[in-house]
Amino acid sequence: MNHPLLELQALRCERDERVLFENLDLQVMGGDIVQVEGPNGSGKTTLLRLLTTTSADYEGQILWRGVPLKQSRLEYLNQLLFVGHLPGIKKALTPRENLNWFCGINQGHQRCSIESALDEVGLFGFEDVPCHHLSAGQLRRVALARLFLTPARVWILDEPFTAIDKQGVKNLEALMAEHAAGGGCVLLTTHQDMAMDGVRRLNLEDFKGVADEQF
Repeated sequence: MNHPLLELQALRCERDERVLFENLDLQVMGGDIVQVEGPNGSGKTTLLRLLTTTSADYEGQILWRGVPLKQSRLEYLNQLLFVGHLPGIKKALTPRENLNWFCGINQGHQRCSIESALDEVGLFGFEDVPCHHLSAGQLRRVALARLFLTPARVWILDEPFTAIDKQGVKNLEALMAEHAAGGGCVLLTTHQDMAMDGVRRLNLEDFKGVADEQF
C-alpha cells in the first residue's frame, strides 16, 4: 500500500486555554509542497513544531508512512530536515565548520560537498569567514545550504525566504521543486507570494477552534 509520507488525523492543539486548530486532517505524499497559511497567532509555527516532534502537546495522530510517530519517531527524524525562523548558526564558527557539525550529527550522510553547497547558495569565498562577520541574509544562506547536503525526504521550513533577495528566492523555489520531483515533500510557512505551480495551501483558519469563532 502506498502510504502518505506524513498523515495528520484529527489533530487538535490548544495553547493558553485557546484552541489554535482542531479536526485537522492532512495527507502529504511524496512530491507535495504544502504552504501553511493563516494570520499571526493561528498556529503555523506551532504546527511545524509538532511535525518536528519538538512538541507533543496535541491530540490526534501524526503518522510517518502509515505508522504513528510514537512507533516510528527515530526513522522519521532520520528523514527530516527542519530549518527554523532563526538560522540556527553558531556565529563563532565559520560556514564550513557549521556545516561540518551538521553533517556530523546526521551520521555523515550528505549529497554533495560542503564547498559545493555553499557555492549553490552564493557563499563561494566565505567558507572560512567567522559567521559573526556575516549579514543576516548570509547567515540564512548558511542555514539553507543544509538543503543541498541532506538526503532527508521531509523538509519543514519556517519562513525560509527571510532576508533572502529575489534571486535567492527563485533559487530556493527551484530547489524545492527539484526535491519534490525526486519524491520528497516540503511543508513551509512564508509571508512571501510564491510563484511556483502546484503548491498546496493549508489555511489554519479553516480549522479554527469553535471558541475562537465567537470573537
